[in-house]
Amino acid sequence: MRRRHPLPTRWLMTDERLGEALPAMVAKLPRGSGVVFRHYATPEGERRRKFTQVRRIARARGLVLLVAGPPLRGGDGVHGRKACKTKGLATRPVHSMRERIAAERAGVDGIFVSPVFPTRSHPGARALGRVRFQRLIVGARVPVIALGGMTAARARTLKGIAGWAAIDAWGSLPPA
Repeated sequence: MRRRHPLPTRWLMTDERLGEALPAMVAKLPRGSGVVFRHYATPEGERRRKFTQVRRIARARGLVLLVAGPPLRGGDGVHGRKACKTKGLATRPVHSMRERIAAERAGVDGIFVSPVFPTRSHPGARALGRVRFQRLIVGARVPVIALGGMTAARARTLKGIAGWAAIDAWGSLPPA
């Protein structure tokens, strides 16, 4: 089955920290980038409203939009621990070899391996670091997207990745 969209090389991971900056951040992403819409803690009605706003911008800018968490209609695919091949793109988060193998067996289009570096999204979480990250992805059978403390400069220093994802690297955020 052909993918509806190619897997982008640059991604914005959304969350509640973005607040009202979300639409502006999505609007300034380079054409062909991807957005993983998360907003897990946002009440359902507000979450749908934000998703509709992001979807409108994504369509106008030629961005790929994946939905994580409770399903929402109108995305280009799904992202999550139980994602498997669907009509659209399917990606999974990966933090260990066991999760990587499970993702590959599920037939996903890509994996988001994290956290590569320390990140404000998960303060205090142990980062993989370069060596553990490289060991985790060696031999991967699906494209690897590096996540966690990522910037374009850091992404250029990692071998074997198909792209990178971030929140903070895409612009100014409200104070933590």
